[in-house]
Amino acid sequence: MGLRMLLELSEMHVHYGRIEALKGLSFTVDQGEIVTLIGANGAGKTTTLKAISGVRPVSHGTITFDGRDITRTPAHERVGLGICQAPEGRGIFPGMSVIENLEMGGYIRKDRKSAAMKADLDRVFALFPRLLERRSQAGGTLSGGEQQMLAIGRALMSKPRVLLLDEPSMGLAPMLVAQIFKIITEINQQGTTILLVEQNAAQALQRAHRAYVLETGRIVRADDAKVLLGDDSVRAAYLGGDVES
Repeated sequence: MGLRMLLELSEMHVHYGRIEALKGLSFTVDQGEIVTLIGANGAGKTTTLKAISGVRPVSHGTITFDGRDITRTPAHERVGLGICQAPEGRGIFPGMSVIENLEMGGYIRKDRKSAAMKADLDRVFALFPRLLERRSQAGGTLSGGEQQMLAIGRALMSKPRVLLLDEPSMGLAPMLVAQIFKIITEINQQGTTILLVEQNAAQALQRAHRAYVLETGRIVRADDAKVLLGDDSVRAAYLGGDVES
C-alpha cells in the first residue's frame, strides 16, 4: 500500500508457564491497513493481541509501535499511545449504561469534557445507531450483537491509531456478522488501522488487505488477503471450501 509501518512484532515469544504459546512471531501492520490473523483455535491469535495490548508479557522479542519499542510499556500507557483492544467476549460493564460504557472508553483522554469527546460519541452513534437508541440502557441487558457494537464503540472512544479486534463476529447471527464487518471496513476507511483476529476467515479475508496464517504459535503463511482467499489449501483448512459474498 506504500504506507509507513505502524506496528512491528519481531521474534516474539510468549509463555504460559512452561507452555510456549508464541514461538518467534514476526509481522508488520502498516498505517491504514486491515490485517487479519487466521488460524485454528489454540493457534495463538488471541495471545498475540494480548501481547500487543500489554496484558500478556513477552518472554523474548520486541514490539515496536510507530518507531518506539513498547515491549515493556504498561498496558494503560499503550492505550495512551493509540493501541486499544475490543476483547473476545466483549468485556463490557454490564451494570453501566451504554453511554457510561462509552465514556469509560475515553477514560485516559485529557479532553473528556470537550467538544472533541462529544464528536467522537456522535461518530460511534453514527456507526452504531442502535447504541443511540439504547444509550440509557444497562450494557448487560443488550443483545449479543448490541454488546459487540458497544465493545467496538468503547474502544473507538480512546481514539486508537490501531484497533485490535478479537473475534468480533463470535456468537452472532449471519445477518449481524455481515453488518459488523461492514462497519469494520467503514472504521478503517475513516482512518483507523485494524488488526483483526477472526474465526470467520472468509469474512476476514474479504475485508482485509493482508493476512497471516498462524499454526501452533508460528506464522506459516503470509500474503495479500485476496490471494489467501483464493488459495485451495487455505480454503480447505479454514473456509470449508465455501466463501460467502
